Amino acid sequence: MRFLRQSLVGIFLAFLTLALLFIAAQIIMGAVQDVLTREDQAPAARERVFAVAVRQAEAETVIPYLEAFGEVQSRRRLELRAALGGRVVALAEDFVDGGTVTAGEVLVELDPADAQSALDRAKSDLLDAQFEERDAERSLLLAQDELKSAEAQAELRERALQRQRDLESRGVGAAASVEEAELAAASAQQAVLARRIALAQAESRVDQATTLLARAVIALEAAERDLDDMTIRAGFSGTLTDVTLVEGRLVSANEKLAELVDPNALEVAFRVSTAQYVRLLDENDRLINAPVTVSLEVTGTDLTATGHISRDSGSAGEGQTGRLIYARLQEASGFKPEDFVTVSVQEQPLANVFRLPSSALDASGTVLVLGTDDRLESLPVQLVRRQGDEVLLRGEGLEGREVVIGRTPLLGSGVRVRPLRLEAGADPGMVELSDAKRAELVARVEANESMPQDEKTQVLGQLREARVPSSLVRRIETKAGG
Repeated sequence: MRFLRQSLVGIFLAFLTLALLFIAAQIIMGAVQDVLTREDQAPAARERVFAVAVRQAEAETVIPYLEAFGEVQSRRRLELRAALGGRVVALAEDFVDGGTVTAGEVLVELDPADAQSALDRAKSDLLDAQFEERDAERSLLLAQDELKSAEAQAELRERALQRQRDLESRGVGAAASVEEAELAAASAQQAVLARRIALAQAESRVDQATTLLARAVIALEAAERDLDDMTIRAGFSGTLTDVTLVEGRLVSANEKLAELVDPNALEVAFRVSTAQYVRLLDENDRLINAPVTVSLEVTGTDLTATGHISRDSGSAGEGQTGRLIYARLQEASGFKPEDFVTVSVQEQPLANVFRLPSSALDASGTVLVLGTDDRLESLPVQLVRRQGDEVLLRGEGLEGREVVIGRTPLLGSGVRVRPLRLEAGADPGMVELSDAKRAELVARVEANESMPQDEKTQVLGQLREARVPSSLVRRIETKAGG
């Protein structure tokens, strides 16, 4: 019985195996026949719809700005130099690098011995010149009196000669008396001539004494200046830099001792291109008094100061391009001369321009706008100015159109999109969702079994916020099939 039972089971398994093989052969043959008889038809394609952030373009008047790099300078700088050589005998306590001094403060004193001796000699020479002037004036007075006396005597001799000639004409006088009177009159005229020569010499001496006195006064003033130059004072209140002096050092004439800088009179010098410089000119080709903002980025804080453009350089500069512009700063607390800063200058207003994020413009100068049936259209525009992460545009037909502000390589003309509308000035990276849209995205995330639980929790938390990143919305819709 056991043999019979095992034989029946074997026969049953054999027939079952043959039946399964027959069924498998029928299935394979049916599949082959279906493939051979089926017509080549393309599968129905489903159009992908992308979620994009759009903003309505509105024309406005924008005050653009240009950015440049510049160097802070002081408008008042004074080089402290020794007018004369000498040994340093005294230094001010604040005569160090970074020391603060006040106007008129004594900074350096040189040995005044030689200058004092020169001043004493000049004073002595002045006394000699004054004495010589007084003596010359007295001599002039005496010469004038002597001339008057000689002229009076010559006049008496001339009258005596005239009397002798009258007597001779009447036959009373003698010829010898007339001849003697003529000799006396000639002698008196000669004395007058001699006194005139003496008067001229006295006048010349007075002139020489006057010149000598003037030279003595000039020498005295020079000696006083030299003595005063032995003491160096601060011309104005400020800070000392480049101090290279110690007490006891022997300095030479015109040697630079230090530099005095006024920290409250600062300006910034920055270079712009010629095209940028032209934009800062008014209708009379004069540089506008445009406001500027200067910033210095340091660790932990940023220093800022404001000012206005004051002037530009008279030449472009050897080996330089563009234009060098100077702006006067106001209340530049924390800034120091020679700081390298960033300068932002407000230009003249631009009317009828559209301000959009720079991501809205492509390299060919077009933007994508929302057309009928939520399909994108390409619109050519003119780039007026770039302002950081924004662009200023002009273009026909752009007014009131909704512009895609976050372009990707997947977007182009004719592509159907789902617009996420943003208000002007809103962050294009964040969008506000309606309750229905938020619920739809939450359901898609919860239904995604391949997403890790930690990541799913983070995404759901972001979806519960008032504003949601637009990139997150696009990622969820793309994974869900558009």
